[in-house]
Amino acid sequence: MLSGINTDIQYKGEVYHIQTEDGGPVNPIITTILFKGGAIFSSKKTNYADIIQADSYQEAVREMMKEQHKNMVRDLAAGKFERPSEPGEETKGSPSPSDQPESSRKKSLDDLILDYLSEKKETLD
Repeated sequence: MLSGINTDIQYKGEVYHIQTEDGGPVNPIITTILFKGGAIFSSKKTNYADIIQADSYQEAVREMMKEQHKNMVRDLAAGKFERPSEPGEETKGSPSPSDQPESSRKKSLDDLILDYLSEKKETLD
């Protein structure tokens, strides 16, 4: 398992954190997560099981991690994650999270964990 890559990016007055990790040979997946305010904003996963048998697969995985991380930075800088405004909508900014329906809000990692544990408890009962 290779060490991860972490970057903080300021974009339009907000700080975003981008984290890329290697799952290692047991879980050969490169995961890049974009966080905003502690909540997962976007993610990308790449499976590399097909190259594990190569002699220098770790070098290839390191390059794949760097490229995937850079692409997330580029997508953020290009505005890929901005919500398009709809006709007649004010352009002052996005509505506050409390103004959005619960299904469209980004959840914090704590909320996601609580949801998961609640669902798991219900299946055990």
